[in-house]
Amino acid sequence: MNIGIIGTGKIGGTLAGKLVAAGHDVGIANAHGPRSLDEKARELGLHACPMTVDEAARHGDVVIVSIPLGDYRSVPPEPLRGKIVVDTENYYPQRDGHFAELDEDRTTSTELLRDHLPDARVVKSFNAVRWDTLRDAGKPSGEAGRIAMPLAGDDTEAKRIVAGLIDQIGFDPVDVGDLAHGGRRIQPGTPAYVAHVDAEEMRRRLAA
Repeated sequence: MNIGIIGTGKIGGTLAGKLVAAGHDVGIANAHGPRSLDEKARELGLHACPMTVDEAARHGDVVIVSIPLGDYRSVPPEPLRGKIVVDTENYYPQRDGHFAELDEDRTTSTELLRDHLPDARVVKSFNAVRWDTLRDAGKPSGEAGRIAMPLAGDDTEAKRIVAGLIDQIGFDPVDVGDLAHGGRRIQPGTPAYVAHVDAEEMRRRLAA
């Protein structure tokens, strides 16, 4: 599968490595341009290519957005029409500045991105895990103690495809519902956030 990754910090960069290792062709992009990613691409190998943000958005059948929430309007809507977009962002006011609609819980960070990308198929995932856990804790399917990875979204088929990627890189996908309700259940401060528990325990926490 062709995958675009916009943002190559700890989560985005770690996902790039995991997805290249799983056999996908990954286009990586950041705000500084492709030349800034030459070394990262060499580390990742032949199936990783530095791109502009627009190019990565066009390249991916699935496009992962892993940038600070405060910059979400920099994501280009046009090349993401009809694409599956995986949002890894979290709202941290001390970093992102204050968004009144989030402070007042009138919406979620992922719904802000969805509204900015009205023709994309947005799924929330990879936001409720530490980057080093994402890097180090993956296990083969069926192995005991596999860590759960929650995901939320309004498009069932998009969630199925993202769940497949989660499984490929060593985690158990747990569907937590739609963006509005499920997304709230995996935000910072919730029992699911950086819980690093198995699927059974994750479901117990979500039910509670």
